[in-house]
Amino acid sequence: MADRREELRAADVDRQFVAERLKAALDEGRLSLGEYDDRLKDTYAARTYGDLDGILKDLPGFHPVGGSQLAPAEPFVDDPDERADPSDKSNPRWLVGIWGAWLVAVSVNVVIWALVSISAGEAVYFWPMWVAGPWGAVLLASTFSVKVLGNNPENDRQRRYRDS
Repeated sequence: MADRREELRAADVDRQFVAERLKAALDEGRLSLGEYDDRLKDTYAARTYGDLDGILKDLPGFHPVGGSQLAPAEPFVDDPDERADPSDKSNPRWLVGIWGAWLVAVSVNVVIWALVSISAGEAVYFWPMWVAGPWGAVLLASTFSVKVLGNNPENDRQRRYRDS
């Protein structure tokens, strides 16, 4: 089994894991900048798990084969939203972010409208509706698509990556 594993082809996520481990070793002072550069080049040229194991073998925390941190497993995922179960109905971070941006933009426009109305001495035409309305309609459609229909583009991207 050990020999078989060393011959398995490594994926981009495995190379990324090794690159991050090398960066941590550089930050800890375990590698010089020259060693880091050489090993990073070797990392992105590596084809198999055996090649990647050789790059990390003298660093603490690396256990060859049976306990190796490198194993053909699920891809490295940096974004916690991408780890989410597709059936999870909680609000994705990106959805909260776009609604927050809408709220800030509409609030600024309403405040400007209110200041203009106060300085004019009467309520002027409520033009902020042209900012809030169309943008809000698009956001409502997006939210409906995610919350009711379950069409979360982040989960779709993760599923496409996993299936490829």
